[in-house]
Amino acid sequence: MKQIFLNRGDLQDLPGVELQNVPVAIEITKISTDTRTIEKGSLFVAIEGDNFDGHKFINEAFKKGAALAIVSKQKYASLKISKAAILIVDDTISALGQLAAMWRNKFTGSVICITGSNGKTGTKEFLYSILKEKYPAVATAKNYNNFIGVPMTVFRVSNEDRFLILELGTNHSGEIAYLSEIVKPDLALVTNIGNAHIEYFGSRKEILKEKKAVFDAAAERGGKVFINADDKYLKPLEKIYQDVVTFGSKSSRDASGKLRRVDKHGFPVLNIEGFNKSFEVTLPVYGKTSGLNALAAAAIALSLGISKQDIVHGLKNVQALQQRLEAKKFSKGLIIDDTYNASPESMLAAFDVVKNIKSYKNKWVILGDMFELGDAAPKMHQSLAASIMKIPNIRVLTIGENMRHLFKELKRYYVPVWHSTSRAMLLETIQETDFSDSVILIKGSRGTRMEEFVAALQGKYK
Repeated sequence: MKQIFLNRGDLQDLPGVELQNVPVAIEITKISTDTRTIEKGSLFVAIEGDNFDGHKFINEAFKKGAALAIVSKQKYASLKISKAAILIVDDTISALGQLAAMWRNKFTGSVICITGSNGKTGTKEFLYSILKEKYPAVATAKNYNNFIGVPMTVFRVSNEDRFLILELGTNHSGEIAYLSEIVKPDLALVTNIGNAHIEYFGSRKEILKEKKAVFDAAAERGGKVFINADDKYLKPLEKIYQDVVTFGSKSSRDASGKLRRVDKHGFPVLNIEGFNKSFEVTLPVYGKTSGLNALAAAAIALSLGISKQDIVHGLKNVQALQQRLEAKKFSKGLIIDDTYNASPESMLAAFDVVKNIKSYKNKWVILGDMFELGDAAPKMHQSLAASIMKIPNIRVLTIGENMRHLFKELKRYYVPVWHSTSRAMLLETIQETDFSDSVILIKGSRGTRMEEFVAALQGKYK
C-alpha cells in the first residue's frame, strides 16, 4: 500500500499510553497539531508551547472531524471529553516524535538529512529542486526543522515518494541526536561548523559534537555521510566513517566546485566536477555561499547517479527563499531582503553579495543585531567593519545595542554610517534618505524584525 497509516497497534506502542474509546479498526493517515489543518479522520496532537496550548482546541478539533486526539495526562481531567477517542500520554511533544518514528519506519524510500551552522535551508532547496526533476520527493517546508516541524514533515511522506529530504536544526545540545533517532537518515550532510547559536554551545567543538550526531545515526544504518572537506572541523571526520563522500572547493576527492566568476547582477557561475561528470551552471540566487550550497546538493545527487543534465536543470530552477538574500526590485534600485536571520558568517556572505552587484552605483546596508553570540557579541559585531569597508560607495544604517559597536568602529574609519536608537528613528531616516540607483541589503537576527524596514522602503517607492 502506498499510503502510510498508523493503526491501533501502533498507537498502543506509545510509551505509557492510555487509550480511551479508541476503535479497534482505526487507521490514521493524517496527523495535525493545528485545528486549521484538521481533515476528517485526523489525529490531533495537543501541543503545549510557551505562547499556546493545543488542549484549549480539543473540542474544535473534534468538531472539524478529528477521529481522535493525543492529550497530556496532566491536562486530561480538566478537558471533559470522556466520550471522545483519546490517547493519554505524559508528554505530547515526545509522543509526536514517537509517532513520526513509526511513520518513518514504514517509509520504503530514502531519508536524506541536512544540518549545519549555515546553508542548510539553501542546500535543502537545491537538492529538492534537483531530485524532483525525476523522482517524487518531499522536503522540509520553509525551515520547519525542530521537534515539531520535523515530525510534521515526516507525516507528509508516502510510499509513492522516493526521497524524504529533511532539514534538522538545533540551538541546544542533544537536539540533533533526538531528531536523528526519529528520522533514521540513510544519507546525512553537514554543511559547515560556524558560530550560529554559539551562546548555547560555548565553542565550535561543541557545535561539531552536536552536528556529528546526524553522521552517527546514518552510519549506524550503514548509510552514507557527506563531509565538507573545506571545513577544518569536519574534514578530520573523513577517517571515522566507512561510507564517506567529500565535497569542497579546495581539497575534496569526490565532488569539487570552483567559482568561475560572479556576473554583473551578482549571480555566481559555478563549475562542478565529480563522479566522472563535469558541468558549469549559473545559479539564479545570490551569493558565493549559494555556490557552496549548490555543490553540497550536487554531491548528493552525483552519488545517487543523477544525470548532469538533471542536476544543472534543477540548480537553475531553484527558487529564491523568502527573506534569504531575496531580490526585490523597486523603481529606484534593488532591495536584498536577508531578514530571516543573521550570524557573523551569513553577514559576511551578504556583504559579499552587495559588493559583487555592479549594476547599481550606490551600496547600502541596513543592519540589526545578531543574537545568541553570548559574551563574544560586541567583538563579533565590531569585526564586521573590515568587510563592509571593502564595498565601494558603501553607506550604513544600524540599529540595536550590539550594532552600536559596529557603528563606532566604522566611524573611526570615516565610513558614512548613521545609528538609530529606536525603530521610529530608523523609519524616519529611511523616509528622509534618497536611495536612487542603489542596492540595499537589509539584515538582522529574527527577533530584530528587520522585515518591517523592507516594507517601509518598498512603501516609500511603490
